[in-house]
Parts: sequence; C-alpha cells; structure tokens
Amino acid sequence: MTDYPYTSNNSPTNAHEYSVTEVSLALKRTVEDQFGYVRIRGEISGCKRAASGHVYLALKDDKSVLDGVMWKGVAGKLNFRPEDGLEVLVAGKLTTYPGRSKYQIVIDKMEVAGEGALMALLEKRKKEMAAEGLFDPSRKLLIPYLPKVIGVVTSPTGSVIRDILHRLADRFPRHVLVWPVLVQGEGASKQIAEAIDGFNVLEEGGDIPRPDTLIVARGGGSLEDLWCFNEEDVIRAVSRSKIPLISAVGHETDTTLIDFVSDFRSPTPTAAAEKAVPVRDDLIYTVRDLVTRHEKATRRLINELKERVEGLGRGLPKPAELLALSSQRFDELSERLPRALKVGVERHAVRLEGLSRSLRHESILAEVRRSNDQFDILSDRMTRAIDTKLTKTHAEFDSPARLLESLSYHKVLERGFAVIRDDKGKAISDGQKIANGATLGIELRDGIIDAVRTRKPKLKQKKKQDKPEQGTLL
Repeated sequence: MTDYPYTSNNSPTNAHEYSVTEVSLALKRTVEDQFGYVRIRGEISGCKRAASGHVYLALKDDKSVLDGVMWKGVAGKLNFRPEDGLEVLVAGKLTTYPGRSKYQIVIDKMEVAGEGALMALLEKRKKEMAAEGLFDPSRKLLIPYLPKVIGVVTSPTGSVIRDILHRLADRFPRHVLVWPVLVQGEGASKQIAEAIDGFNVLEEGGDIPRPDTLIVARGGGSLEDLWCFNEEDVIRAVSRSKIPLISAVGHETDTTLIDFVSDFRSPTPTAAAEKAVPVRDDLIYTVRDLVTRHEKATRRLINELKERVEGLGRGLPKPAELLALSSQRFDELSERLPRALKVGVERHAVRLEGLSRSLRHESILAEVRRSNDQFDILSDRMTRAIDTKLTKTHAEFDSPARLLESLSYHKVLERGFAVIRDDKGKAISDGQKIANGATLGIELRDGIIDAVRTRKPKLKQKKKQDKPEQGTLL
C-alpha cells in the first residue's frame, strides 16, 4: 500500500486522483491476474435465462454467494437444464462487472457435482409430479394390438431408429413416421415435447396420417445424457398425449421420468418395436388355427344336433298313423256333402216360394198408398210449422226496426231542422269553432247544400246611460 503524506488534520495533501472507471478497470485486472481460471463448487440459486440465451445465476454455499454468467454458446452445449437447488461444479474465469461494482465468474464449463445431486433433484421432481397425479395408472391408455401407423420420436441418426425399423419389418411391417429430434443437450427436451404435440394435432384422414401408436426412444447413456427425458415439458407433453405412447429410453437399468408417465415402459428400443406390433407369422398361424378349430366345432355341433333330432324323431308316431283319423273323417264328410247340398237347396227353394207369394201386386200397391198418405200428413204439419215460425220471426224483427226509425235524426230534419257538417263530414255542434271561409255542408230533409262560412263584424251597441242616483234627504 502506498504511504500518503498527511497534514496535521489527517487529510491527504498530494494523493493521486483516479476516475471511477480507472479504479474499476484496475480492480478487474487485479482479480483476473490473481485468480485466472478457477473451478468452484456450489448450489445454483436465482437461475434465469435471458431472451438472448445467456444464463445468469448465483453459486452459494452455507456462508457466501458468488454471481455467475454463462454465455449462450456454452449454455447450449449442456446436457441438462440448470435450475435452482442443483449442486454443480463450474469452471471459468473470475472477473468484475464495473457497471454494478461486483465480481462474478464467467462460466466456461458446468457439470453436476456427482450423480447424487442429480438423483436428489430427480427424486424431488418425481414426488412433485406424482402428487399431481401425472403417474396415475388410470390415466394410461391401451396400446393398440395392430396399429396402422406408428410415430417414432428419436434421433434420425444412430442405431436406435435402425433397430426399430428392422424389428418392425421382421415382425409386422407397418407405416412408420419419424419425427427427428435431439435426444441430448440443450434444446432436446423442447424438441421432444414439440414432436409429441405435433403428432397429436394431426387430423384423421389428412395428408399426413395420424399415428395410432407413438414410440419415444433413445439409446443408453449416463444420467446427464438422459436428463432431457426428465424435464418437465417432456413429461407434461406425454401426459396430455391422446395417442398411446411407449417409452424406450436407455437400457433396461436406466430409469427416467418419462417411463412413469408413458402408457407403456419398454426396456429397450427393440423391445418397444416388439410391443408395438405382433409377429405376423404367429398371427397368421393363430388365425389359421382358429379357423380350423371353428370348422371342427361347427361340424361337431351339426352332428350333435342331427343325432338329437333323430332321437326325438324316433319317439314320434308314424305319419300314416297321424293322418289315419283325419283321412277317415274326410271320407265321411265327402260322402255327406252331396246330400247336405241337396237338402240345403230344397230348403231355400221353399223359403223363396213363400216370399214370392207375399210379394203380390195388390199388396205392394196398398203399401205404397199407405206410405203416400203418411207423407201427405207429415208434409202438411211441416208447412204449418214453417209458416208459424216465419210469422213470429218477422214480428221480432219489425219491432226494433220501428224503434230505430223513430229515434233517427231524419225525423227531425222533416220538421224543418238541418245538420251542419265540416269538410270531413263530421257534425258541428259549436258555431264558434267554425273558421271564417270554412267549407260546410248543410244537410236538409231532401239533400245536402254546400256553404262557406262568412263572419260579419258585430255592431257596436250603445251603452245604456246610467240612471241618476236617487238623491237623499239627509
């Protein structure tokens, strides 16, 4: 430290003056020269990703906090997504940020501080999602037995997609749609989630066929390599998928959260292809075996029914015996039928003859004369009733008509009076309301006369002279 001369009142006299920028740059060079490239272990806190893609965070332990920044290019190469609470080991250069008068580390490399930290984070996330019900067995869909179209979400390069296609071709060739995605590193989880949602939005009968089954697959790797299949956006995309989904991530011993939310967990991608379709040859053999068994069962049933019918038939009487009584009765009735017809004809002839005797000419004329006499009597009665009703009805109508005629104003007109009407035909009862020059109609006994109202000036009347008051004697 430089010694500065002081005056008696302890104030510097000739100390060098620095600008704020000079001090900040001096501190920046001192920190960078003193520490250079360092490795730091700590827990992530306040992690956020800016719109530019840069990641800003803080590393802390039980006593201190250190700010850090990771540029977009470094953040894009990570195999996992940094988040609060994750213990990491970072490497980078210590520097200062003059704009805030603070020091920070520019991170060039970040890795999880051992699998224990990742496992702790995985277990925490698993409990949270299980509490939401995302792993509930009741949400799982049935895998179709023989899908027409299979959608595969995986990397377009590598052995995984080749193993799946080869296994499907061996077992039962199907139409396969591959949605290429990253299966490791930054942005992998987003692409996988978008692929699952993309298959679900395809419409039935569209240009691109909608899959009946989905397979999300990846080969084996470390926990960090498979971490994108533990991300929340992937888990939620699988949970809302309406298409049954098979997860095939890693080897049999590898476990990720997608295995818990998928409709079926397959230990390997090859096993996923085996679950997706049956063996075609086995299916053909099974169908043929079922056809053979069905034919045998049908023949056996027919033979059993035939034997049963024959057994029931032996207990029935012979047809000749069943028809013998009816045949005998038919012969008897056929012999009686001619005699019955002859007797019936004779009986009807006798009845007809009796009716013909009752229909003599004289009796018919007498009946007609009797009917005519009754008709005349009824006709006279009806005529008298109609005349009486008409007379009564005329009397009922004449009385109101006479009363209406007596009340009509036309009777008044015959006595020399008149009705004055305005140009609309409305009767006028107040002469003061008739304007000068108004067109009027005067209705008399024998017709209507048109007239026009003319108003003459009133003559002034002489005022009466006041009588002189009588004098008073007092």
